[in-house]
Amino acid sequence: MRTGRLIVPEAPVPYGPAYEWMHRVASDLAAGHAPDTLLLLQHPPVYTAGRRSDPSHLVSTEDEIRASGAELHFVDRGGSVTYHGPGQLVGYPILDLGLAPDVIAYLRKLEEVVIRASRTIGVRVHRDPERTGVWAGDRKVCAIGVKLAHARVTLHGFALNCTTDLAWFDAIVPCGLSDRGVVTLSDLARREVTVEEMAPLVAGCFEEVFGLRLLAERATVQAQSV
Repeated sequence: MRTGRLIVPEAPVPYGPAYEWMHRVASDLAAGHAPDTLLLLQHPPVYTAGRRSDPSHLVSTEDEIRASGAELHFVDRGGSVTYHGPGQLVGYPILDLGLAPDVIAYLRKLEEVVIRASRTIGVRVHRDPERTGVWAGDRKVCAIGVKLAHARVTLHGFALNCTTDLAWFDAIVPCGLSDRGVVTLSDLARREVTVEEMAPLVAGCFEEVFGLRLLAERATVQAQSV
C-alpha cells in the first residue's frame, strides 16, 4: 500500500493561499519531491467559479458578494460556481494518477469516499447518473470539481456540507443547476454533524477507496510553503 500525507489545519484557511499552496505541492509531486497529499480544511466564506461558469450563475453582483463578507475567485477547475465556508469540509486531494489517468474513474472514487463516510453516520446518499457530486434526492450534499496538473496530478476536489449555512447559496446558482438544491449532512441526519466529526471518517474512507495509507502531518498552508 502506498503512503501519503494527511494535513488538517486547525483554523480556517483563506482560499487564495490554499489555492497557491496546492498548485505548488502538485508541481513538487510531479517532480518527485512531495508525496500524495490529502488536505482537509474549512475556508472563510468564498465563492469560486470554474471554467464552465456562466455570468448568470452569479445571482448577486460581485460588489454584493464582497459586501456580504465573502471573497470571489475565478479558478481553473471544472464545474461552475459554488460556495465554500464555515461548516463545510473541503478536501483537496493532490495525487499522482500516473500515465493515461482516468479522470472519470477518479471522480467516481471521490463520490464513493463521501458516500461511504456518510453511511457511517447513518445517512444514505447517492450518485446521480447525469451530474457529478453526491446527492440526496435532487439536493446536492457534496460538490466536486477537479483538474489535472502536469497531465497526471489532481487539483481541487470536493466540498461536503456538514453544518453549512445554506443561505450563502442564495447568491449563486449552485454548480449552475437551477433545477437542483443543496442540503447538509446535518439536515439529512436530523442532528448536528460537524466538520470535526466527518474529517476523520472521510480520511479513513479515502484510504480504503484509494488504497493509500495517510500519515498525519502538521503543515502551514500558505503560498510560500509546502
